[in-house]
Amino acid sequence: MRYAIPGLLVAVPVLLALLGPSFATEDTTKDVAFLLGGGHLLGTDFLGRDVADEVLLGGRSLVLTALTATACTYLVAVPMGLVAGMTRSRALDEVLMRPLDLLLALPSMLVLLLLAALAPGTAWVLVAVVALINLPDVVRISRAAALSLSTRPAVEAMRLQGESRTRIALGHVARAMRRTLAADMGTRFTGAIYLVASASFLGVGVAPGASDWAAMVDRNRSGLFLQPWAVVVPAVLVVVLSVGVNLLFDRWLRRADSTFLEDR
Repeated sequence: MRYAIPGLLVAVPVLLALLGPSFATEDTTKDVAFLLGGGHLLGTDFLGRDVADEVLLGGRSLVLTALTATACTYLVAVPMGLVAGMTRSRALDEVLMRPLDLLLALPSMLVLLLLAALAPGTAWVLVAVVALINLPDVVRISRAAALSLSTRPAVEAMRLQGESRTRIALGHVARAMRRTLAADMGTRFTGAIYLVASASFLGVGVAPGASDWAAMVDRNRSGLFLQPWAVVVPAVLVVVLSVGVNLLFDRWLRRADSTFLEDR
């Protein structure tokens, strides 16, 4: 039961994002802007489009982009951090880590603004930029975890037994890093949602007029007091997804810690 509430919080927006387009109507007619009722379940948006349809159509781009960007970040960052943390070559460590300092010096919003001018409406570029923005932090976390684990007596014993560095890294250190990375992954996914939503506000990765939860909040905020559902519903779905993901990882970490203590 400990996973029931966070699982439900994650399942509702994710299923709505993935399956919503299948249930959306194909009616493209428009009504009065910012209309409550009038035959529309959630009213109409700033262009007179049905808000319920926009909600059903608007989650897939946000959720899939954030998930893909987060996955790409960890697929690149964890091996880099593992190599930097376990190498005995200071030169290799410097080569891997120093370029990341340049990325840290660039404000994420500045990168998104630059992207808005150079590549508007390009989804794969947005995925790459969000992954690149998160890369330095995840590499540093992975490196710090690998450094701490590589100095433990168990690792030294494995080295004395003649185990290869690759086997030690993948068989012991990488597995021991799971709790640290899981704790970071929840907040990192939330940060990716924030970046993708910010990009949607700027028109990056989202075609003009396209259905998108984050873009809906931005486009309809001028009529918030006339038609609140066009802003409240997509905003609540984004918040619920972020909270649910973090709760899910938190419950998993608590269970992993309790299992570890019982084994000891």
